[in-house]
Amino acid sequence: MALYEHVFLARQDLSQAQVDALAAGATETVEKMGGKVVKTETWGLKSLAYKIDRNRKAHFVMLNIEGPGDLVAELERQNNINEDVIRWLTIAVESHEDGPSVMMRKNDRERKRRESREDRD
Repeated sequence: MALYEHVFLARQDLSQAQVDALAAGATETVEKMGGKVVKTETWGLKSLAYKIDRNRKAHFVMLNIEGPGDLVAELERQNNINEDVIRWLTIAVESHEDGPSVMMRKNDRERKRRESREDRD
């Protein structure tokens, strides 16, 4: 089976529960097509480099997927239909990263730096 990383950006005005529901819907689509979601990471609400459909921020979600190639076409078709998803990218990878992704490690580093600054003050 092929391995993929699928990242999508959801509108900024959605609640976290709605973003989780979008991720669950994507997982359901993958499983219907005979694939498996190995890992789901929600990277949170982040600023965009430029406005996309009048959005300055977006909720970022990453899915690590194992499955046949035709599930990518269906997943992207579903994203194209959904008004809450403003951008997505799916890439084929040779192996999935063990542990947290680079984005999650970056968030942890920034949180620790903030906490150490607060301790000094």
